[in-house]
Amino acid sequence: MGGIDEVARLAGVSTATVSRALSGNGHVSPATRIKVTDAAGQLGYVVSSNASGLASGRTKNIGAVVPFLNRWFFASVIEGAERALLRHGYDLTLYNLSGGGEERRSVFEHFLLRKRVDAVIAISLELTEDEVSRLLALGKPIVGVGGPLAGVRTLTIDDVAVARLATEHLLSLGHTRIGHIGGDKESDQDFHLPTNRRIGFEQALAAAGLAGTPAPFQAADFTIKGGYQAAKQLLGDPRERPTAIFAASDEMAIGSILAARDLGLVVPRDVSIVGIDDHELADFFGLTTVAQYPSGQGEKAVEILMDLLHPATRDQNAENIPLPYELIVRSSTTTPTA
Repeated sequence: MGGIDEVARLAGVSTATVSRALSGNGHVSPATRIKVTDAAGQLGYVVSSNASGLASGRTKNIGAVVPFLNRWFFASVIEGAERALLRHGYDLTLYNLSGGGEERRSVFEHFLLRKRVDAVIAISLELTEDEVSRLLALGKPIVGVGGPLAGVRTLTIDDVAVARLATEHLLSLGHTRIGHIGGDKESDQDFHLPTNRRIGFEQALAAAGLAGTPAPFQAADFTIKGGYQAAKQLLGDPRERPTAIFAASDEMAIGSILAARDLGLVVPRDVSIVGIDDHELADFFGLTTVAQYPSGQGEKAVEILMDLLHPATRDQNAENIPLPYELIVRSSTTTPTA
């Protein structure tokens, strides 16, 4: 296996250029990077991550902080981030904060503040001012995913607008008795996602002239099981049964479809159901949903981090970015039965 000097001679560049091209630290033209990569491949040369880290003061490792690892949405964001980090030659370390306040303090006061990561991606976590200032003081860039963070570049989904779009779809089909399955108090924490989605739902009803009509509501925990139990309550009484349900997540919407079937109802003939996310099972269940592309959110977060870590080679003009979303109509919604 050749060394860095042999790679430089074969590529016709300096050893410093080889180091920059293979480590990702510093400016190298695309043509030169390809030449160096080809030469390294021919000689079987691999950059030592330890040596590169000592020279640059970086670990080539990014920390991702998430509230849950066992939820599809968060796993999808992580999957997209990891895919992008591999392209840039970075490793990923996950910190799961589902354990509560003491675990969170340990992560932010010890693990992230030690020189174990070069930067941090905070997924659906509303960081405190102290947590942000500690990381920034040590030169660790932060990107937030899911909501605004003061002093931090963020990727933000407009949960009010997303919920309004889902509800407007049901209204456009002619539904006026629409039930809502949303979050409970325990889930209404960082960025108040359940509250914002309920606000969007109510705004759509008000714009349609239905503000004075009390909408049936059941709280759930954003799981299929929780959605199933909530939908059983909404649909169980035929005298009060809504003709449609807007669930604040696809998992709760899928639970609603299963509950309707167990009650002998046909979706969408007897009840239309719409969710949010475009979960990997949404197409299988024929679920109409508002897609928010979590994997793409993870990839975009990494691209912003690369901007912050390598300012000499990247665009520094990007501001906080609103995330895209799109209504995807499938077979779970239709016009109400007369």
